[in-house]
Amino acid sequence: MDTLLAVRARGITKCFGDVVALDGVDLDVTQGQIHGLVGPNGAGKTTLLGLLLGLAVADSGRLEILGAPVGRAFAAPDGVAGFVDGPGLYPSLTARQNLAALVALRGHDARTAGIDDVLDQVGLTDVADDRARGFSLGMRQRLGLAAALLTRPRLLVLDEPSNGLDPSGKKHVHRVLTRLAADGTAVVLSSHNMDDLEALCSEVTIVATGRVVFSGPLNKLAADNRELDYRLLTSDPQAARRVADDAPGVRVVDDAGVRQDAELLVVRAPMAALDDLVVRLVEEGVALRELAPVVSPLEAAFLALTEQQETGR
Repeated sequence: MDTLLAVRARGITKCFGDVVALDGVDLDVTQGQIHGLVGPNGAGKTTLLGLLLGLAVADSGRLEILGAPVGRAFAAPDGVAGFVDGPGLYPSLTARQNLAALVALRGHDARTAGIDDVLDQVGLTDVADDRARGFSLGMRQRLGLAAALLTRPRLLVLDEPSNGLDPSGKKHVHRVLTRLAADGTAVVLSSHNMDDLEALCSEVTIVATGRVVFSGPLNKLAADNRELDYRLLTSDPQAARRVADDAPGVRVVDDAGVRQDAELLVVRAPMAALDDLVVRLVEEGVALRELAPVVSPLEAAFLALTEQQETGR
């Protein structure tokens, strides 16, 4: 199994003076997987990304990237690309010139480096000859992704790649990342956007105060969350409320932070109790027109896990 790991970290610790940024972190990222990294501000996410990119070295622990142990040198391992805190660009150069300069720094020929191809992949063909200083945040993020793609990475490390993206830009980025994973590239994606993580990631790691509080498949994260609030829209709201009141493990919630009206019912229940409620509604002849969590399972579990870590419970 280890031969399939793009990242294997065990007991990683990193301190900055008296501040413990990472405290015994373990992390496994499989090749061909998009792995989400989430946590509150100051949790240690950026420090961990920096270690993967060779921008920092751990004080203790063992880190292997693409099967090779990481030493004490400040250098990105071969086959790794990405950015932290936004991509570095030359503002006076065009998008195409930025990529050509990067290729030249690596000693390659810009004419055969695939610059036009990566610009097309991220949706920047129409602005390829515009100067980067006029780019929006989202366009700069996409140009940074294009720069990473030029290296044909086997591990791609990205910090908030959807930051500032409009729907079209987000579509391009999602398509690129999905294709890379399908081709065997491992992607480590840090984001505060839970929708992006749920759409892209097969596994997530949640970090709080420098420690891993959860790491595993998204479906396990949702299952481990004991209760969620769900919106129910049915053909007979009054009957649905009666059924919900009688269903074991289900509570009707009158103040769930969502719009309340005569047609909408909000219940709080673990997954097993919710499944039973749906069966009971069908048996009573109540049609279920909409069933959705008020807060996504990932966001609910994220909040619960990080709050538990911060309070020391």
